[in-house]
Amino acid sequence: MDFVQNLPFFGIVAALFFGVLCSVVHRRAAEILTYLLLGFEVVASILVLLFVIRTGTSFTYMMGHFPAPWGNEIRAGIFECFTAFFFSATMLLALVGGRKHIYHEVESTKVNLYYTMACLLLSSILALIYTNDLFTAYVFVEINTLSAAGLIMTKRSGKAIAAATKYMVMSLLGSALFLMGICTTYDITGHLLMSNIKEAMAALHASGQYAVPISVIIGLMSIGLAIKSALYPFHTWLPDAHGSASVSTSAILSALVSEVYMFLLIKIFYRVIGWDVVQDNKIMNVLYLFGIIAMLMGSIHALRESDIKQMIAYSSIAQFGYIFMGIGLGTAFGMQAAAFHLFAHASGKALVFIAQAGLADANGGDRRIVALKGTAHKNPIAGITFTVGAFSMVGIPFFAGFISKYNFATAALYSPNKIVITLVTLAISTVLNAIYFLRVVLRIYSPIEDKKPVIRSGFAFGLAVTVMAIGNIALGVFGSNVMEYIISGLKMFG
Repeated sequence: MDFVQNLPFFGIVAALFFGVLCSVVHRRAAEILTYLLLGFEVVASILVLLFVIRTGTSFTYMMGHFPAPWGNEIRAGIFECFTAFFFSATMLLALVGGRKHIYHEVESTKVNLYYTMACLLLSSILALIYTNDLFTAYVFVEINTLSAAGLIMTKRSGKAIAAATKYMVMSLLGSALFLMGICTTYDITGHLLMSNIKEAMAALHASGQYAVPISVIIGLMSIGLAIKSALYPFHTWLPDAHGSASVSTSAILSALVSEVYMFLLIKIFYRVIGWDVVQDNKIMNVLYLFGIIAMLMGSIHALRESDIKQMIAYSSIAQFGYIFMGIGLGTAFGMQAAAFHLFAHASGKALVFIAQAGLADANGGDRRIVALKGTAHKNPIAGITFTVGAFSMVGIPFFAGFISKYNFATAALYSPNKIVITLVTLAISTVLNAIYFLRVVLRIYSPIEDKKPVIRSGFAFGLAVTVMAIGNIALGVFGSNVMEYIISGLKMFG
């Protein structure tokens, strides 16, 4: 075994260890440790990704070198490694970009807790990406839930505590449904290791046995993870959580927490149930329907918002709808489009969340869209990078969002029964995206009429949003190359 094959396991354990360490050191030391951890995860993910590309196959890592059913496994392929790299880099940039707001909005005695929760959240994200064991996935789903709620609650406001409580209630409901699906899966297959479950599921499907329980399993897991992903109409926790959390937390919640559950759903469809079994199940039509509704309703709610942060939060609900719509198409092309959108949305949404904080700072902290007039002149870097993120969300060429919408439109052509609804909904959603994002862009570049003092966002903010913007444009320019790796990764995934 090459040493690089140990890095996914080391990354998960290191994140857990650093989470404990951050709770007992000075808050500045906790911040530095978190940055070092994330930097390590980015480098480690790149090294493992290069190894997998070079070998042309995925690999499994048996913890303690004990085989199933006693041991636990990690599995790494192109899709997993690229996702781990992208999510780790996004989380690092989100924390760096919102650093000033963390120290301003989080009580000084809770800064250690904030970075502790960030490390634990990272460990859960990496574990959900790499694990090959279904029950281990559930354990880290719960760690993810608790650490995300902890990040929300660290902000100094009663509203944040109320939002975190609401998030916990909704998220635990999703976890319960997901656990019921796991229990039923174990009952009919006798396995928890994903590859073993898939073999058992294929045999049961071929024989026609347990057809109803298999449908129930797919339904329970899909609905449970849809609730945790804030798919409409299970979205009610998300606007409050985003609105009351610190800016870094909002970026992480939207770009990483919700998306890792969608990643897990894709993994379950490919590696646990089996894509052939899933395609024959009518649950795909249900996911498609809810995705279509989310694309429209999320945008309609965003259009009605007067607070820029709330507007971006509702935009996330619409973007999650794109992913579920792509999955619901029930084709390989739809799944590939959905997988790419995980990265396009993460890069664009984290960017606009951080950039809007710079615009609000330039206006004395006022987040009302009507009050942001001319703020791009006061904070040019925030204005430019917000515009990049907005253009990506709308789907303008040369930005990541354009590649996503092009992929979804192409995927629709391979689903004759859904082509008209998909293309029409894509068009309507794109128009709505343009209305509420471009109105903000026009507003922030309007002539300045007031003399409010400028609050400098600082070097860390400028560096973070610049790197995010470059990354988004790179996804848009080299989208076809990224898609090739995603296609290869999905083939390994199964």
